[in-house]
Amino acid sequence: MSENQNLLAEQRRALILDEVRRRGGVRVNELTRKLGVSDMTVRRDLDALARQGVLEKVHGGAVPVVEASTHEPGFEAKSGLELTAKEDIARAAAELVAPGSAIALSGGTTTFALAHQLVDVPDLTVVTNSVRVADVFHAAQRTTGPRQGAATVVLTGGVRTPSDSLVGPVADQAIAALHFDVLFLGVHGISIEAGLSTPNLAEAETNRRLVQSARRVVVIADHTKWGVVGLSSFAALEQVDTLVTDAGLESEARSEISEHLRRLMVAGEPDEGADI
Repeated sequence: MSENQNLLAEQRRALILDEVRRRGGVRVNELTRKLGVSDMTVRRDLDALARQGVLEKVHGGAVPVVEASTHEPGFEAKSGLELTAKEDIARAAAELVAPGSAIALSGGTTTFALAHQLVDVPDLTVVTNSVRVADVFHAAQRTTGPRQGAATVVLTGGVRTPSDSLVGPVADQAIAALHFDVLFLGVHGISIEAGLSTPNLAEAETNRRLVQSARRVVVIADHTKWGVVGLSSFAALEQVDTLVTDAGLESEARSEISEHLRRLMVAGEPDEGADI
């Protein structure tokens, strides 16, 4: 069987993980047929995903990891997942940002992708509690040198989490004194019952402060976050103005979400919602 050269390793692994989560488990021979790659390639992909802690290898295949509500993967573990979806979401969310506005970006790999889309938007003020997000803007300024219209970045300070977010009293106090036009919020999990949630109690409190300080709240989350519930809820769905997600979100979930949110944007699909 010839290797499928059209899929990068990270794209293959994202598809494998999605299949494992959706079906509750898959066999190696099923994946070789579906992806058009060799048995050895699939096994290498499963090994890589197992090292990231996002699935468990079993004889002849793989099953999802049953995670505790307090489990918080690190930034590196999450950064290799759903790459295509995150890039699509980031491009769609970037269209909501007006030059000269004050925005906030929470921690997370999807907000990290969004930051890359925003480095050339003029005259932004960016408030963030993410070391990674701040680094994106600082790196852009180091590369291009001082330029008119470059973003002004406010990093909140605080205690660093496994996902490289800054949380705790220092971050909370800094955020409470600020007001921004739009908050772009990455989440660990989103559901009808629990709303937006995270496994980290301190991060939940910091996220509450971010929501309270924002005129509008935009959640950017790929379809795998739907139905996931972390230890602590920090906002109800009704507090969210817009959810930007990817085309992997199933129609039933879209219907449920639309009953609770003002606007649902699916990256790559026509947007029928009003301008934010």
